[in-house]
Amino acid sequence: APKQQDKDDIMRNIIIIAAAMVAASAIPALSEGDVAKGETVFKRCSACHAIGEGAKNRIGPQLNGIIGRAAGGVPDYTYSSAMKKAGEDGLVWTPEELRDFLSAPKKKIPGNKMALAGISKPEDLDNLIAYIESAASKPVE
Repeated sequence: APKQQDKDDIMRNIIIIAAAMVAASAIPALSEGDVAKGETVFKRCSACHAIGEGAKNRIGPQLNGIIGRAAGGVPDYTYSSAMKKAGEDGLVWTPEELRDFLSAPKKKIPGNKMALAGISKPEDLDNLIAYIESAASKPVE
C-alpha cells in the first residue's frame, strides 16, 4: 500500500497543477484570428464605425479602447437606452462579449440601434475581433 507521504505528495502535485491551470485560464489572450483578414471583415462595420488614429463617432461610436470599456461608454455618443442599460448593468466589452454581441446584436442586447443582423461565420468573428483588438489598442496620438 502507498505510504501516507506518497499520497500527500501526489495530492500536493494535483493541487499545484490545478492552481496553475486556473491561473493560466484567467490570462486574457489575444484572439486567435488573423488581423489582416479582420481588417477586411471590418469594412462591413466601417459604414458606421471608425477605429484607429483619429477615429471619431459616426452613425455608431468610435471603437478605440473598446476592449475593457463598459457598454455605452463612449463620451459624446448618443446610445440607445438598451445599450446604456447594458453598461449600467455591468456589461464590459471583452473579446468574448464582443463575439457574442457581434454574432447576434439584437439577441444579445434587445433594443440596441445597431443595424447589423450578425456575423455568422466563426472565422470572420475571430478575424474581426483580432483586428479590433489590434487597432483599438494602438495609442491615439
